[in-house]
Amino acid sequence: MTVNFPDKDQVIAGLQALVGASHVLESEVSKAPYLTDWRKRFTGQALGVVRPASTAEVAAVMRFAADHKLAVVPQGGNTGLVGGSVPIGRGDEIVISLTRMNAIREFDPLSDTMIVEAGATIAASQTRAEEGGRFFPLSLASEGTATIGGAISTNAGGTAVLAYGNMRDLVLGLEVVLADGRIWNGLGKLRKDNTGYDLKHLFVGSEGTLGMVTAAVVKLFPAPKSRATAICGLASPEDALAFLTLAKAAGGSSLTTFEIIPRLGIELVLKHFADTRDPLFNCHDWYVLIEFSSASTDGADEMAQSVILEGIDQAFIEDGVFAISMAQRDAFWGLREYLPDAQTRDGQSIKHDISVPLASVPALIAAVIPEVEMLVPGIRPLPFGHLGDGNLHFNFQAPDGSDGPSYMERSSEVHAIVYKHVLAMAGSISAEHGIGQVKRAQLAEKKDPVALELMRTLKNALDPEGRMNPGKVL
Repeated sequence: MTVNFPDKDQVIAGLQALVGASHVLESEVSKAPYLTDWRKRFTGQALGVVRPASTAEVAAVMRFAADHKLAVVPQGGNTGLVGGSVPIGRGDEIVISLTRMNAIREFDPLSDTMIVEAGATIAASQTRAEEGGRFFPLSLASEGTATIGGAISTNAGGTAVLAYGNMRDLVLGLEVVLADGRIWNGLGKLRKDNTGYDLKHLFVGSEGTLGMVTAAVVKLFPAPKSRATAICGLASPEDALAFLTLAKAAGGSSLTTFEIIPRLGIELVLKHFADTRDPLFNCHDWYVLIEFSSASTDGADEMAQSVILEGIDQAFIEDGVFAISMAQRDAFWGLREYLPDAQTRDGQSIKHDISVPLASVPALIAAVIPEVEMLVPGIRPLPFGHLGDGNLHFNFQAPDGSDGPSYMERSSEVHAIVYKHVLAMAGSISAEHGIGQVKRAQLAEKKDPVALELMRTLKNALDPEGRMNPGKVL
């Protein structure tokens, strides 16, 4: 696509007229936080950063962008991990930050829904639901900064997918501003509506390449009256999978979390976060963070104790400990939530966000690790994450004392090994983080050709000029 570079002063003046001068950032210092991604891997350039306060203002900005042939980059909390929320710096881009659009427009406990603007954080949405006696289950390490719009754009998952599904499962309706500035009002609260195509699913997971989500109807659930959290030590992923099978059979929908962490993950958190402690007396090769929730006041505790004792009897579990207070529950969760930051503090890490069928998880770990260790001697495998839904963050820490940049130059070789085995097991190269810039080449290479053709057809229909978040996904 040929890019005609617009006159910056004209663009800034036009945008200021639409949203107010104080909400158009044009200096390099004021724009900087919006131009670099969360992992500091990508930094782009933009003519300006626009911060609209309403859907009408977003639509006006989009019409202005269409008239002046500007590309637009939708942005929420900018916590994405694949470079999808920052510009690529081609000279005609503006960033549209939706963080001022953070209202809870409606709370409807009878319908078990909320209408939430795209700039509201996940944590704020959780709090509003809790205040009304309801539960919004999406939970991420970055939930204090990550926004509802961003979670929708990447179809975020998190730690409760096992029981409640990912963001696609939590959305009933959307409000979207299209590339030409038209507003699609699809904020329906219906659980059943078979009047044609289900358009909302086009935009969930599209990473802002088809339109800009400005609000959503999200599902709520009854607030749990009891939770039981435990950490268990195990010898192998096979034992963890057997434990998961037991827990699902016994607990059903009350099993809300099942996270697997190797010993290296625990050690990194203990090393870099002084307020943490080893959860069990002895060291174990693998750990599972498990949580049950119940609508009764003591149902979760009874279920957790029964399942874990059965796991010990069947020798799936070597040891385990229950959280007996909220502080201890928070400490257990800290071992999981601090892990991404611990990796960063410990040095360079080659990361993967993959999924395979549950039964294939142990075989994937067994196949990938020896091959990568042979490629890079001393590399430290760190596969962890959402075993309950088959999603692993299959990461590799650099060898102790290695040169960071030189290590990261091996990324493509490590990716090739991981993706080879993932695809052989009918898995996905992106489970919950999206494609963005990081996996764009891999998507083009590994996605089914017919699927890619259909995706391009949809892109051309909704964004024929290619102005929506250019350089991402396709």
